[in-house]
Amino acid sequence: GKKVLIIAADTFRAAAVEQLEIWAKRVGASIVKPATNEKDPGSVVFRGLDFAIKEKMDLVLIDTAGRLQNNVNLMQELAKINKIISQKIPDGPHESLLVIDATTGQNGVSQAEIFTKATPISGIILTKMDGTSKGGIVFSIKDQLNISVKLVGLGEGMDDLQPFDLDLFIFAITKGLKNQYQI
Repeated sequence: GKKVLIIAADTFRAAAVEQLEIWAKRVGASIVKPATNEKDPGSVVFRGLDFAIKEKMDLVLIDTAGRLQNNVNLMQELAKINKIISQKIPDGPHESLLVIDATTGQNGVSQAEIFTKATPISGIILTKMDGTSKGGIVFSIKDQLNISVKLVGLGEGMDDLQPFDLDLFIFAITKGLKNQYQI
């Protein structure tokens, strides 16, 4: 029963907006997407937040471009988006989640560290946990930056984004060790 808006602010990847349109339809959410030839993600976010305020949306999800932490321009853009949000929404953003691929490895720590300089990160979404990936990098991120995993991606279906379950995660990481180390 909530009014949900998705702001498609990934102006770099051609298929990103189309994918979000499909998901918005599936889940019954509204969507604000870039206008024709609109390349500035900040403009899309600004327009989207105006729409959210006008339409009294309960929840706003903003999808931005995937970023490499060594791309200074994209990181500055993320800081700009964060500034727009905080100007439009009191105490915003209320949640800022970093998506980390479970196959990332040790690079995930530096990625999270640099992202926290551009915007406050309130949690992690750990994706690709449906394969053989273990995602152990989250222990280092938690230890060094105190950022917890909030959600895990177990596939690409509507119900495949699940709340993080530490016991299940530890079991998945350690299963097979007992047999591996028996003499």
